[in-house]
Amino acid sequence: MEKKISMIGGDLRIVNLAKMLAEDGLEVYTYALEKAQELENLKNVTKCDTMQEVVQKSNVIMSAIPLSQEGVSVTAPFSKVKVNLEELLPYLKGKKFIAGKLSEKLRTDPDIQSYDMLEIEEYAILNAIATAEGAIQIAMEEFPKTLSGSNILVMGFGRIGKIVAKMLQGIGANVYCEARKNEDLAYIKAYGYTPIRLEDLDKTLSKFDIIINNIPVQILDKVKLNLVKKDVLIIDLASKPGGVDFEYAKQKEIKTIWALALPGKVAPVSAAEYIKTTLYHIL
Repeated sequence: MEKKISMIGGDLRIVNLAKMLAEDGLEVYTYALEKAQELENLKNVTKCDTMQEVVQKSNVIMSAIPLSQEGVSVTAPFSKVKVNLEELLPYLKGKKFIAGKLSEKLRTDPDIQSYDMLEIEEYAILNAIATAEGAIQIAMEEFPKTLSGSNILVMGFGRIGKIVAKMLQGIGANVYCEARKNEDLAYIKAYGYTPIRLEDLDKTLSKFDIIINNIPVQILDKVKLNLVKKDVLIIDLASKPGGVDFEYAKQKEIKTIWALALPGKVAPVSAAEYIKTTLYHIL
């Protein structure tokens, strides 16, 4: 396995990952992480002054998950440096590049061996655990009643939907799950939740105390927001553009929380462990 790795930008997950890799004996070179105090004076961690320097140090480049928030520069909350994606691209030729939510250009460049962490099933499943726990933490903090006995709708029965539904059932919530596929609806019923077809959603929206959305398409539009309880709590876990008409929800004074990148916020150490496990399997 490779014994050297370069890291460019990233949030607290990447900071913790750098520490873990160094503790495992790898030589770690960092750029755009200069404000991460946790990495100061660590054995096996070397701070680089330029992008060219950090990339030349190893054949493996690890970066942020997601790589970029706006499609222009690398996500780098621990740096004052702006790492432009177009400027980074030429330096990655002949390298293994590992990050999250890669652009089409990065995924298809024949000279770059790229890995999109968010497309790797192993990592996506592990990452869903932290996301689900984070969603439940938000629900407990923001909802004025117990989750036990509450009617909670989980929209989307993918990785996160499956895990958050299971956790909510364990708490004692009345769990409803929305899906489109007949196979998913059958599983929802088999697991002991109440299945709801997408086309039947309008008939049931008024009964829910909490709605947790995982669908990155605006399902909760003006029409549907007019059907929910006034005191409903909506937690949107979907990536941009999200699944809620946030402007209209604000007008209606519906409490809506768009909770992006939860693993890095609520469980950065566990999230880093998930990245490390998947990274080692890649290498």
